[in-house]
Amino acid sequence: MSSGRRIVICGGGAIGTAIAYFTSRGGARSTVIERHAVAGAASGKSGGFLALDWCRGSPLDQLARRSFKLHAELSAELGDPWGYRRLTTYGGYAGEDDTARGAGGRPWLADGVAITGRLGSPETTALVEPRAFTTGLMHAAQAHGAVLRHGTVVDLVRSPSGAVRGVALAGGEIVEGDAVVIAMGPWSILAARWLPLPAVIGYKGHSLVFETGGTIPAEALFLEYREASGEVLTPELFPRADGTTWVCAISTIVPLPVDPNDVAADEGAHARLEALCRNISPALAAAPIKARQACFRPVTEDGLPLIGAVPGIAGAYVATGHSVWGMLNAPATGEAMSELIMDGAARHVDLAPFAPGRLPPLDPARLRGPSRARVPSGNQSIRYTD
Repeated sequence: MSSGRRIVICGGGAIGTAIAYFTSRGGARSTVIERHAVAGAASGKSGGFLALDWCRGSPLDQLARRSFKLHAELSAELGDPWGYRRLTTYGGYAGEDDTARGAGGRPWLADGVAITGRLGSPETTALVEPRAFTTGLMHAAQAHGAVLRHGTVVDLVRSPSGAVRGVALAGGEIVEGDAVVIAMGPWSILAARWLPLPAVIGYKGHSLVFETGGTIPAEALFLEYREASGEVLTPELFPRADGTTWVCAISTIVPLPVDPNDVAADEGAHARLEALCRNISPALAAAPIKARQACFRPVTEDGLPLIGAVPGIAGAYVATGHSVWGMLNAPATGEAMSELIMDGAARHVDLAPFAPGRLPPLDPARLRGPSRARVPSGNQSIRYTD
């Protein structure tokens, strides 16, 4: 593997820090540029659920299987600072007004919750605490020489030949690099002004984190839950090794704030989620709430991530659009991007299904939001027109 290449990674989420870890471990001089905070968006607020074979039959299957294996290896190699935990995973259903004893219920669930089957075993499903995982990978990358910089990337810097020479920050500074990777989650859409990138949409999710201690065993739960109104929600419940339990159920499509600091919950979303939690589990009903969270997951038009070289611009790469599987697929994405940038091709995973050129680039004229010359501020949002 070549060494000494300067790689600029735009974004300090799970994908960006994984790329920083694998590239720096391979001898690259990697710099992560993050304008908000490492793990400050979805990578610090997601569920952290991992599954070996839930993507079988899809183009994601090979990536997911490789990444599930890497999660176990990284946990062992780096001392598990993020609470890697194997789980048994169940599926079931419940109704807001259903108090009849559910079939095959678990002791920590209310009588009205019916368990319909086991979806995963400790051999096939696991969990990490996402903020600790993301910051842990960044620290591990720094131990290999990676650098973390605070700043807002506003443009790509290119040589007279058109090849990548680095990025420009909002303050006018240039960070030089032989390769630039866009890994800014849903905010990667901002880079469509200066790179031919497909659209990345932000899909908003709400979650609660309960302080449950040891009241809930290592059992993840995926439910169909019918509210009194008749609307069906699909809550997911993940008890973590640190004694907290993460629950989500409510997602919406709304404009993405330009500044991650401006992400806020939809009105009433957390109260609705809390009522659901108290109804399905006495353990949750008795537990204090540690955090009420909202974040945006990056989603592409065909539902598959963008992982690979940007067509037509030597040295430009992108890794985003992982949707609900970002935490699972971060390690294999980081490994594959390291191999692609430093060796010319990914060895462990076929990246062809995720090639950015498979989708048409977003016309910058359709993008609505602050110009690239300005530092975003003031509750502005990003939109693009049809």
